[in-house]
Amino acid sequence: MKYLILVSILFVSACSSTPKVTSNSNISSIMNIIALSEEKAPNGVKGTFQLPIKASGIQRNTVYLNTETDYRDRRNITVALHPKLTGAFTKKYGSSPDIYFINKTIEVTGEAKRLKIYLFTNGKVTKKYYFQTHIRVTSLNQIKVLT
Repeated sequence: MKYLILVSILFVSACSSTPKVTSNSNISSIMNIIALSEEKAPNGVKGTFQLPIKASGIQRNTVYLNTETDYRDRRNITVALHPKLTGAFTKKYGSSPDIYFINKTIEVTGEAKRLKIYLFTNGKVTKKYYFQTHIRVTSLNQIKVLT
């Protein structure tokens, strides 16, 4: 009986003494999105996400907006803008999206999905790969600048 009371007291005190962790909410939310997309793979996680854009790139007319300067970084989320949006975006905002979004925080609605990215050598695909979390944007209504 003594042990039951002691265990009960320890259990209750452990539950009530959770430490407050202070962290950068952008980084923690980005890591949560990545973790959820890994957990749900091959499906994705649908939602509206707030992301700081630090870098961009263009490949095959698709604009890629990245939350890290190195797009291969494990902590990176890539927002992929469909090629048909580039002209409409430039016309509406007077700047191409790969330049316009740098150092801005965006809100994007879509599906965060874990993708396997294969590496190429001499123009040929290899067996080596890594994973990225992507959110595809096919409409200007899916993305807006917050700050």
